[in-house]
Amino acid sequence: MKKILIISANYYMKISSEMFSEAKNALDNSKSLDGKKKNFKYEIINVPGVFEIPVIISKNIKKYDGFIALGCVIKGETPHFDFISQATTNAIMTLSIDYKKPVGNGIITCLNQDQAEARSKKGREAAEAVISVLSK
Repeated sequence: MKKILIISANYYMKISSEMFSEAKNALDNSKSLDGKKKNFKYEIINVPGVFEIPVIISKNIKKYDGFIALGCVIKGETPHFDFISQATTNAIMTLSIDYKKPVGNGIITCLNQDQAEARSKKGREAAEAVISVLSK
C-alpha cells in the first residue's frame, strides 16, 4: 500500500476544502487497468499558505511515497503573487526530482476569486498525477 501526504494551504478555506474533497475522491476511487481498486493510505497536513508546502514535504520526504500539494494564490496589487508562485513551484519540482517522488501540484494561481472557484477541481488532477506515477 502506497502512502501519500496531502498538504493543504488553507488561506482560502473554501477553495482548499473543495480541492481536498476532489483529491480524496480520486484516491478513494482509483482503480488499476484490470478494474481492481487501488488502495492508498493518505494523511493530510494543513498549513496557512502555499509557501509552507515545500517545507512540510521536505520534513516528511522519507515517510511517504508521494505528495499532493493543494492551495491557491490570487494576484493582488503587488508582485508578491509572482514571487510566492514561482518559489513554491520551483521548490516542489526540486524536491520531486531530487528525491524521485511524485508531487501532484494542485496549487492554482489565479487573477481573482471567480477564477479560483472555477479551478477548484484541480485537486483531482493533482491526485491523479500522483496515482499515475506511483503506478509505473
